[in-house]
Amino acid sequence: MALSLNSKSRSVLKRQLDTRERLWPGVDNDRLWYRRDRDGFASVPRLMPLLMNVMDDLSGKGFPVGQTYLEMWCRLFDECFLILNRPEEMAFHAGFFGQRAVRTWKDRVRRLRDLGFIDIKPGPMGELSYALFWNPYHVVRKHHQAGQVQQAKWHALVVRANEIGATDIDQVVDNPSNDLDAEIPF
Repeated sequence: MALSLNSKSRSVLKRQLDTRERLWPGVDNDRLWYRRDRDGFASVPRLMPLLMNVMDDLSGKGFPVGQTYLEMWCRLFDECFLILNRPEEMAFHAGFFGQRAVRTWKDRVRRLRDLGFIDIKPGPMGELSYALFWNPYHVVRKHHQAGQVQQAKWHALVVRANEIGATDIDQVVDNPSNDLDAEIPF
């Protein structure tokens, strides 16, 4: 599949490759973790590190949820829906191990739900069988409006979103058939 880049993107890519060549002459993509030549990559929003940081703040001291969110996000495809059928593996990949690994992971998944970042449904694996991932920009915005997000982090999020063209941070969701407000419990 050929990658189609607009002229601005080609220009940025060319400058980046030229700079790389000047700093590391002769390095080719075979020695790099180049996603266009390799399998096993997920699409990750450029603001994910800051979003994870905000999630951890919202979750409360001692109960970080960012790694759990990222681990599940990396399993997603474009439908933003995940079957939670490998809790032991997901717990381990999120950094939890030992006797309480799955219990701790389940706690973090519930916290993500309670904060409004995901919705969960029961099924054959119990209470946590399926997860739907809401747009985290909308969720963080609602928390900000409720005074729960540090101002400096909100400003950083808004500025960076503008830099990368993520206009959905300003999107107001008003869909009566799937009311986001009803799904976010605050």
